[in-house]
Amino acid sequence: MTLTIEQARPEDATLISELIEEIEIHYGVSDISPEEERVRQIETLLFGEFPVAWVLLARDEDQVVGMASYSFLWPAAGASHSLFLKELFVRESARRQGVARFLMERVRQIATKSGCSRVEWQTERGNTDARRFYEAIGVPIHDGKIFYRINT
Repeated sequence: MTLTIEQARPEDATLISELIEEIEIHYGVSDISPEEERVRQIETLLFGEFPVAWVLLARDEDQVVGMASYSFLWPAAGASHSLFLKELFVRESARRQGVARFLMERVRQIATKSGCSRVEWQTERGNTDARRFYEAIGVPIHDGKIFYRINT
């Protein structure tokens, strides 16, 4: 496997849409929005006038094998900011080959270069594969916060 990681570009919107569909299927979602709607949202939210997030794409030669999406949050500690990793996903065919580790390292580099005080993320309690991965890269569980959500 020859891995490269690049920031997604507008011409990657359809590829990102395909990955989003795979993520939804992975989490058991059955009511997946149509591709043209996903692509339109991606074009607006990632590549429009006011991007709300950024995406890294992991490629093995010309095949996209994974992605990481992230945003910046403020404030973090004091008046600093943090990088929030929203999604880390590796296609099933490329799992356990170092793709997630490579993506995490790039996320950490971006956070450092951007002056972030920390990188934060969450995973579902039942996602044992993800939890084992984070443990394997030496990241302890931070249990100091409770997560809330309001659907709009």
